[in-house]
Amino acid sequence: MRQTPARTPLSLAAAGPRPLRKLLTATLAAAVLVLTACSGGAASDRPLVVVTTNILGDVVSNLVGDDVEVVTLMRPGADPHSFEISAAEAARMRSADLLVANGMGLEEGLQQHLDAAASEGVRTFVAEDAVTVLPYTSTDAEGADDPHFWTDPAQMIAVVDALTPVLESVGGGDAAGAIADRAAAYRAELTELDAEMTASFAAIPAERRALVTNHHVFGYLADRFGFRLVGAVIPGGTTLAAPSTSDLADLVAAIDKAGVPTVFAESSSPDRLVRALADEADRQVAVTELFTESLTDADGGAPDYLTMMRVNTERIRSGLAP
Repeated sequence: MRQTPARTPLSLAAAGPRPLRKLLTATLAAAVLVLTACSGGAASDRPLVVVTTNILGDVVSNLVGDDVEVVTLMRPGADPHSFEISAAEAARMRSADLLVANGMGLEEGLQQHLDAAASEGVRTFVAEDAVTVLPYTSTDAEGADDPHFWTDPAQMIAVVDALTPVLESVGGGDAAGAIADRAAAYRAELTELDAEMTASFAAIPAERRALVTNHHVFGYLADRFGFRLVGAVIPGGTTLAAPSTSDLADLVAAIDKAGVPTVFAESSSPDRLVRALADEADRQVAVTELFTESLTDADGGAPDYLTMMRVNTERIRSGLAP
């Protein structure tokens, strides 16, 4: 292609090969910086653990500290049933030393990538294998496994107990001992959380321990602490479903019959339908937001698992206690 002396590219080329090489070197360096930023930070020689959900990501980070690089795929405030990842993130999954997932069909939008990583031999820890799995109790999802185990801190303790030796083997060397120490400290915090929830829910009379939410997320909490699941706006165990007119009418009737004073809207799901239900009930019903399926950013009220559980416990107690 013919070039004219008036154009800047020609003046660089005419100056000789050294300036051109310097320009190419600078361009390549800039590209590397961009790629590094997109991948979540500088290249690291630490073992890499990729975690699907941000709740599990927070727990894993507490266990490994700085000894292991942790990449959490699910952004704050996202819906675990439907969030998606980039091609670069999918590649990181396949190159990880360990992949940590929830299981039980929770990561619906991610399943193809989980399967691909497993088929390529990526070591995988699935929380489902560590918990006592409960089925959904609702008729529209009856028989399916409920993936929302983290609403019972005792189940999270079981996950930590099973995950710790796996992370120790990934960290290796001196890191293994540090991970074991952090795990023991975090396990103690989970035990304390469990005791706090037990004491707080004791203030709610048995007849008022009834939960209505956007969708079925509290099965493990209900089983552990003696709550009744009156119903959910969205049928089944996924936020990807949609309620019918008859579903909503039945739920309004159930709310009236149970005398529920508060219904709970999840932070990851719109609460418009929940508020509509409250308006349709034959008496005053409050709507309170809970953080159930996703953590928030640092300023959002639930930046970590322990805080999320404590906030939810207090809001449930305040919403249902006399």
